Amino acid sequence: MAYITGTVDQELLLRREYLSAENRILIQQLQGSLRLTDPQRQTLAEIGHRLGRKALGDVANIVRPETILSWHRQLVAKKFDGSKARATVGRPQISQELQALILRMARENAGWGYYRIAGALKNLGHTVSDQSIGNILKRHDIPKVPQCKMQRFQPFD
Repeated sequence: MAYITGTVDQELLLRREYLSAENRILIQQLQGSLRLTDPQRQTLAEIGHRLGRKALGDVANIVRPETILSWHRQLVAKKFDGSKARATVGRPQISQELQALILRMARENAGWGYYRIAGALKNLGHTVSDQSIGNILKRHDIPKVPQCKMQRFQPFD
């Protein structure tokens, strides 16, 4: 078993040595600098990170190992920057259509207060707090409905 694994390791080392020599020869024949695309950089960065700095020093011919590892750091930073998941602070805003419906209800039903409008919207399948309704109506200069002065129940004597 040890003999088989030893010969396999030896063959892998020879293949690696051959490919390194071939790469050096090809690079010497190139004129000017080599332009890599983003996917090519990403591939080199992922493999280079798994190899480690020491092995990259032996293998990397096109780009310095520091450059490859910096590409990997940039990829990781881009992946975990959270900008796609970042949202605005607070509750989601009420849509323009729903605001228009609130304003229409308030104008058509002058005696309805914030609670009544919230209840009517709930019956239509929209959940909006009475405070939000009040804020919308204040923004559009619709006055607050005075509270009803309900007569207290008077018991019979």
